[in-house]
Amino acid sequence: MSTKLPSRTGKAPGAWPLLGHAWQLHSRPLEFLSSLPSHGDLVRIGMGPWPAYVVCEPEAAHRMLTDSRTFDKGGPFFDKARVLFGSSLPMAGWQEHRWQRRQMQPAFQSDRIEKYAVVMGEEVDRMTTRWRPGLRLDVTDALTTLTLRIVTRSVLGAEAQDEAVAEVQQSLHTVIDGIYQRVMLPLGPLYRLPTAANRRYRRACDRLHHAIDGIIAARRAAPGGDDLVSMLLTATNDDTGAPMSDVDIRDQLMVMIGAGFETTANSLAFALWLLSQHPDVEARVHDEVDATLAGRTATTADLDGLIHTRRVINEVLRLYPAGWFFTRVTTADTTLAGRQLPKGTALLYSAYLLQHRPELFPDPERFDPDRWATRPAESLPRGTHVPFGGGNRKCIGDQFALIEMTLALATVCARWRLVPDPGSTMTVRVRGTLGPGPLTMTCQPRGKSAEG
Repeated sequence: MSTKLPSRTGKAPGAWPLLGHAWQLHSRPLEFLSSLPSHGDLVRIGMGPWPAYVVCEPEAAHRMLTDSRTFDKGGPFFDKARVLFGSSLPMAGWQEHRWQRRQMQPAFQSDRIEKYAVVMGEEVDRMTTRWRPGLRLDVTDALTTLTLRIVTRSVLGAEAQDEAVAEVQQSLHTVIDGIYQRVMLPLGPLYRLPTAANRRYRRACDRLHHAIDGIIAARRAAPGGDDLVSMLLTATNDDTGAPMSDVDIRDQLMVMIGAGFETTANSLAFALWLLSQHPDVEARVHDEVDATLAGRTATTADLDGLIHTRRVINEVLRLYPAGWFFTRVTTADTTLAGRQLPKGTALLYSAYLLQHRPELFPDPERFDPDRWATRPAESLPRGTHVPFGGGNRKCIGDQFALIEMTLALATVCARWRLVPDPGSTMTVRVRGTLGPGPLTMTCQPRGKSAEG
């Protein structure tokens, strides 16, 4: 058994004047981050002219994620995202976060998720019954529409009209890309210039605000619902007793939509692509869903019979965590990984980096769902597998997302096999979230779909 080495700190090579390591983070972020553990457990980089430390060691990452008072939400990512999402749940400081989470947690309890699962099934049915043998489609786009309709109908309790969904979908893509650009290339005043890209970003923000304001206004006009919007309309601050303003409610809803659709769609698209490239794994999924579902829509009652499907999802989240990097900031002088850090120090952690460490995940680039059979996630060292974060700041919708991905993947695989064009490839698209970009695949029927 190996002995843990003493904590090490280091400095990343290759910094540019003024830009620091911003160009490496922008042009080849995954490769750059994966190179950092060789320089230490805590590695200093430059994000523009400002220093930050990348947390490379799982135990240090665990401490950072579970001590939210000392390592609070902040730093370059959150500072830029707050311009759009305000002090909503994922952006709020630890004190605000406590009462906000208490107000929103009922919307994600198990009995609510059971109801949401019905919506999930209806929407997967809606998508898959429109497919036809031989249809070529952009799988990523189809799944993005699916997951946006699910979050709109379930968590927000709003009707998911196709035109409105397409509008929000396009606007959110533009906004997420814009935030990512502003974090990775901190060019300051240049983002205020009236360039085509800056105008497109501002228009997308305005369209999103307008769409969410419409949902809030509709719910105010018809109070008494039990969805998240209605909960927020009656929420009050634990300390002051003040209700949430419409702007605060809009911020919460925007981040719930933003965090709840593209991330899930990307993970499902990765899963379907990886299955198409690994026929042995795909065959096992097909055998499992045929035995469990026999062509019908998956429900939460089927989860215990979808063990291999769930391992596929777990492995996708390890390989390609949608939230691949986040930042924190110290609120007091502290020590991490053996280094003294003054108050106000920016820290960066990456689920991608932690989940690709070869000493923890042998042959880390290999898609191997069976690694979760021999070593379940709960047996791993703390801070090793963190696709949804950790501590009391862990994603509030993690179970919603896991169930949605499992049910959707199982139902799709029970009815259809998605086959890429010969010679086609998948390129990981690194922006605010990790995604596969457009994936053109052809529908081949299975089960009842094959019977016509």
